[in-house]
Amino acid sequence: MAEKKTLKAVKDAIETSKARKFSESVDLAINLKDIDLSIPKNRVDDEVLLPNGRGKPIKIAVFGSGELAIKAKKVADLVITPEELDDLADDKKQAKKLANDHVFFVAEAPLMPVIGKKLGVVLGPRGKMPKPIPPSADPAPLINNLRRTVRIRSKDRRTFHAPVGTKEMSIEDLAENVDEIIKRLIGKLERGKMNIASVYIKTTMGKSVRLM
Repeated sequence: MAEKKTLKAVKDAIETSKARKFSESVDLAINLKDIDLSIPKNRVDDEVLLPNGRGKPIKIAVFGSGELAIKAKKVADLVITPEELDDLADDKKQAKKLANDHVFFVAEAPLMPVIGKKLGVVLGPRGKMPKPIPPSADPAPLINNLRRTVRIRSKDRRTFHAPVGTKEMSIEDLAENVDEIIKRLIGKLERGKMNIASVYIKTTMGKSVRLM
């Protein structure tokens, strides 16, 4: 169950947001303090499995061949074969579009070195290097979990954002997602809450409501 202060902040953010003609996302704006983010080990870079999902579909692509590719076609949005990987390596514009259109990537483990060599320059800076999976594995459980996962990533900036769901979700579900992200964030920071200057909740077009 979500904390009362989180429920109130989410409720205020939702209720003060005007009706829009599109599905608004609900995001956290996180501001850090007293931390040197020029040092890579101090940066936040983590994935959080949200208890109530993201509230909307996201695209996931799989690099694979043979049996894995057949299984992946049933659950992934796109399957990229080793032959198509070569084509992508030669077409940086298409490779960038692929990286921007898909939130997560999964790859047959033996292909990882090839992907790193041919697409690392595109996927790496975006934090989208694939998650390896054995060729004989069923990719469905991993992909289903990734559809409910968000990435929290500060890079070298003290202010960054993390999606927690959509405006159509219940206030309770959104608040539980928020608490899960905050808990994970506190656990990752060297001084926990002491490294958090403030946290705000807002819808895409709505006003910010302070949580911390």
